Amino acid sequence: MKPLSSAELFGQSLLKVVSNICFVFFVVAVLIFTGIAVTYKPPDPWLESQKAMAKVFSSVGNATFKQDDSIVRTGEDIALSPSPATKEEKAITMKTVQVEEANAPSKPPISECDPDQAINCADPRILVLIKKFNLKIFPTINIFEYKVPVQGIKSNECDVAWRFRSKKEKSWRKYRDFRRFTIGFDLNCDYKVTGAGRWHSGKNARPPKVRKDPRAVNKTSPQANTGNINDPTSTTLSAPSVLVTDEVIDDAVPLPASESSFRKGKYLYYSRGGDYCKEMNQYLWSLLCALGEAQYLNRTFVMDLNMCLSSKYTSSNKDEEGKDFRYYFDFEHLKESTSVVEEEQFLKEWKKWDREHKNDRIPVRNVDDYKISPRLLKKDKSAIIWRQFDAPEPDNYWYRVCEGRAEKYIQRPWHLIWKSKRLMNIVSAISGSLDWDFDAVHVVRGEKAQKKELWPNLDQDTSPDSILGKLTNLIHEQRKLYIATNEPDYHYFDKLRSHFKVSLLDDYKDLWTKDSEWYNETTLLNKGQSVEFDGYMRVAVDTEVFYRAKTRVETFYNLTKDCKDGINTC
Repeated sequence: MKPLSSAELFGQSLLKVVSNICFVFFVVAVLIFTGIAVTYKPPDPWLESQKAMAKVFSSVGNATFKQDDSIVRTGEDIALSPSPATKEEKAITMKTVQVEEANAPSKPPISECDPDQAINCADPRILVLIKKFNLKIFPTINIFEYKVPVQGIKSNECDVAWRFRSKKEKSWRKYRDFRRFTIGFDLNCDYKVTGAGRWHSGKNARPPKVRKDPRAVNKTSPQANTGNINDPTSTTLSAPSVLVTDEVIDDAVPLPASESSFRKGKYLYYSRGGDYCKEMNQYLWSLLCALGEAQYLNRTFVMDLNMCLSSKYTSSNKDEEGKDFRYYFDFEHLKESTSVVEEEQFLKEWKKWDREHKNDRIPVRNVDDYKISPRLLKKDKSAIIWRQFDAPEPDNYWYRVCEGRAEKYIQRPWHLIWKSKRLMNIVSAISGSLDWDFDAVHVVRGEKAQKKELWPNLDQDTSPDSILGKLTNLIHEQRKLYIATNEPDYHYFDKLRSHFKVSLLDDYKDLWTKDSEWYNETTLLNKGQSVEFDGYMRVAVDTEVFYRAKTRVETFYNLTKDCKDGINTC
């Protein structure tokens, strides 16, 4: 065999070197691709499509909470699509009103055109006129249902009630208004609306108040008899349900339907952890982690309605226990949307069962480490999975369950958390008193304005003169201007009053002080003890009214160049 020449040997060596290099590149590429495949998390379509939530938690990594002092936009603010109820009903439009007008009785004879004659408010033509009037005056709300007009105080006045929803609101919730309209005649002796009262001025058309004891048996939840939301054979502590109207806030605690229903249920129970008495945003971040795990495990979540309000929001500047979840959030919506049971009732039923059935105690899986993955609990047959958070902070925060790999399959169900309808009724009342046609500015001052090392310009940029200089370029003179602010001095913004029709939250104190609906309903919830309209409620209402303004001016995007979180954080 002829020996290879030096050129051939060199070629073979070069070929081996090239092939080895290519193999190394291939291995590296495979490793890189594998690493990306393992660590890549597809974007959550809910958060990706909702810029509001992205702003609040844009820097959250591995599901860890990032402190933020803004109010979280809850489910009713960020809903992806209307609820089934919203899809089924249609708002009243000018086209439908024109059809009603064509079918209405003909106009009265000239002899009846007497300005001193009492108006027959039940005449169908009166309601048609009021509908047309409202469609022109309130273009930012959808009105769904009118009641028959009734006589006002004077002979030419009619009071009318209707149910509506702001076009900016994405939930199914509707609100009510009742106003007084003055009716006159035009030159052709046709009826016409000559004037309209303000928000809730038509007191004769006010719907009767319906009161329910919040301790009563729950009869509203369409999932009330489902302990395992995807298992029709499983039951929780609740009786069969019927739907109630939006006039009634039904956030009663579900009571047991039967002893056997408790035993058949599958529950996820979180004991109280380090999130207790923390700021509300951290509480929500952790609660939604727990609700997300419950849905992943297909279990009923044991809900602790007792809350501790952080000192940041209290007038005493101390953490205050004994607050009720229902003061701040919509428990009715939560229990209708997922499977939950109240903790106190749950513990009573658990102890009762174990006491009466000593040979058939309820099986419990105790989980004392947040690092135990929800995937490891997916097939657990225990009736109760009890997560305990006894470690020192921060290892006793609920949200830590959703960190790491769990983040890939535990999704926070933001749509379950809505703000309390009692608070949203106040928001609706304020917006209605401004005829849904107003602008707003959010003025952040407080501690931030005093910390010059982090916000060197904020104090000066939020002075009345500076605000006025900015607003005159953004908002027309004499427009209704709502100021959402943490500035405690009510008269701080007086200089703006000569240019705008200024309103602040304290202008509407009658909505939460004694004898108001909010006061009466929260007192009923609190077993007869009055409830303080605290700092978190104030900021929540301020924020929601701000969202409903036509033109919105923000502190850290419009009034000052300072960064929201301090120097070099923009």
